[in-house]
Amino acid sequence: MWEDLKKDVEALSGRLVAWRRELHRHPEIAHKEEWTSAYVRDHFKKLGLPAKSLAGTGLRAVLKGRPGGKTVALRTDMDALPLQEEGGKKFRSLNPGAAHACGHDGHMAVLMAAAELLAKRKERFKGNVVFICQPAEELPPGGAQLMIKAGALEGVGAIFGLHLWQGLPTGTVGIVKGPMMAQSDNFRITVKGGGGHGSMPQATVDPILTAAELVVNLQSIVSRNVDPLKPAVLSFGTIHGGTVYNIIPNEVKLSGTVRLFDPKIQTLMKKRLREIVEGTCAAFKAAADFEYEEGYPPLVNDPASVDFVLAVVEKALGEENIIAVDPVMGGEDFAYYLQEVPGAFFFLGAGDGTKYPHHHPAFDIDEKALPPAAFLMTALALEYLK
Repeated sequence: MWEDLKKDVEALSGRLVAWRRELHRHPEIAHKEEWTSAYVRDHFKKLGLPAKSLAGTGLRAVLKGRPGGKTVALRTDMDALPLQEEGGKKFRSLNPGAAHACGHDGHMAVLMAAAELLAKRKERFKGNVVFICQPAEELPPGGAQLMIKAGALEGVGAIFGLHLWQGLPTGTVGIVKGPMMAQSDNFRITVKGGGGHGSMPQATVDPILTAAELVVNLQSIVSRNVDPLKPAVLSFGTIHGGTVYNIIPNEVKLSGTVRLFDPKIQTLMKKRLREIVEGTCAAFKAAADFEYEEGYPPLVNDPASVDFVLAVVEKALGEENIIAVDPVMGGEDFAYYLQEVPGAFFFLGAGDGTKYPHHHPAFDIDEKALPPAAFLMTALALEYLK
């Protein structure tokens, strides 16, 4: 089976790269994946797989093998990031302010290839393969819950997903039993002061100075309140305030993210964030509005499913391509699928020759990762239904 599949993947590799590049040229942000959805739907149609729309721009297509057997799902995310692409790619984004800077274009191309490879083999297995194309992974509360509520997992016995990972050598696989990706929360702070002329700060309540103190003071939660043996991250992503160099503004807005695995640390974070925000603002005679929003839960891989993935990787790609990895603090709403059915999420290395990390405006993947990714996703479905 493996040699036959390997030959088909090699024959498909040129189209696989072409699909990825065409998707890369047409990035669309969360819940606006109209062109993207139509492009993938057209591919399913050519394979004789009618695709049902779910959650707005999402798709669910079902490939039926011989009667009987189980049902396995393969999932891809579809959305791009709201940023302007940089760099000298010949297939740069045609949509201003949107870019596939995380690899979702590659994920979709891999799923398209797996669908074609499996459709060619539908007489060889019993059961069904469900292809889940999900919108809005990058924007909490995300698209996974919407897809689940709309019936994406109906009849599914297991689900598998991948992330092309810049931090691993191309073609290698990293996976973790149990918690693999973190709880992903965010917070927003509005510091309210009293503005005035920059030359007369004594007549103002300076929200910029207060905000600067907040950025520093809030770092003490991780360094001084959280057990050093337990992972936690607090980072600021935005700070906005003021209009011109010589005016102290009335308010400054900040936002950031919190990452963790332990619910007790989440409770601590929420409590200390509020206390330090209120205390710091009071010290500078300012006021504050504080909001904390819980995001994706931790992604927890089913241990038996991880063993299954590792066994398939060893057969399909070779044991030498399995790399031990630690959990990461990134968030991923694939976590919601794993709360409903057994399954596993894994990283497939796409980092050879790449320079910029995920979410950088010049991010890119090593396209040599696409064939092994398609090979592995196809093999997982075939082995599960074997």
